[in-house]
Amino acid sequence: MSEKTDERRVRRLARGIRGFGAKHGGVDAVVEYLGQRGARIVLVGKDGAWGDLVAPSYPAAQAAAETAEVTVHDEFGGELAARVRTGPYEWTRMAGIQVGGRANT
Repeated sequence: MSEKTDERRVRRLARGIRGFGAKHGGVDAVVEYLGQRGARIVLVGKDGAWGDLVAPSYPAAQAAAETAEVTVHDEFGGELAARVRTGPYEWTRMAGIQVGGRANT
């Protein structure tokens, strides 16, 4: 991949992070290594909403978070996890995966 492509991806990820933060009163992030697939940027809004983005590499994920100027935590610890709000979608999806329930479509 070219350096220009990497820079564009970092900028696009940073826009996504900033946009999420704007909708949810600010955002904190955790970058998690996914192996060859890259890295996952887990986002937790100040209002408890959460989401994630996938970057092509761990350095790209870190650069995107730095570009977006968000707080990046070393781990998804208790304080951050306690802030996460889940809704009916997540609960039915988790239950379906765990006990072989019907598809959540």
